[in-house]
Amino acid sequence: MKKPDIQENLKKKGLKSTKHRMAILDILVKKDHPIAAEQIFLEMQKMAISINLSTVYRNLEVLAEKNLVTKLALSGDDRYVYEYNRMIHRHYLICLGCKKILALEDCPIKGYEQQIESETDYQIVGHKLDLYGYCPSCRKNNS
Repeated sequence: MKKPDIQENLKKKGLKSTKHRMAILDILVKKDHPIAAEQIFLEMQKMAISINLSTVYRNLEVLAEKNLVTKLALSGDDRYVYEYNRMIHRHYLICLGCKKILALEDCPIKGYEQQIESETDYQIVGHKLDLYGYCPSCRKNNS
């Protein structure tokens, strides 16, 4: 998949390409799964970028409002996780033990959505499906 032009995407959304925004988006582009703001903060510290956690949160909120970042709420957790918005439809498998998140490539309910539309005459414009369970490592550790 082609790496997005972060600076151009910020410009298209009317945002300045600050050092912090560029770094946050670069971190998210490199991830294949959503991550928490705290993880972004720690990665920025490793990159020797001076930033406060509150600044990471503020930037993530702005980027989510402009649809450059997807903000996801996890069931049973007070925090959000974020990923770069690649404009693709995704669902997630989430471990309740270690909180690891795995993106699922296919949408298992696309056909079901069409069936519901024809049965109810609703025009469905989207859905959300997250699956929760325990990964092999967590199951092994609890045996």
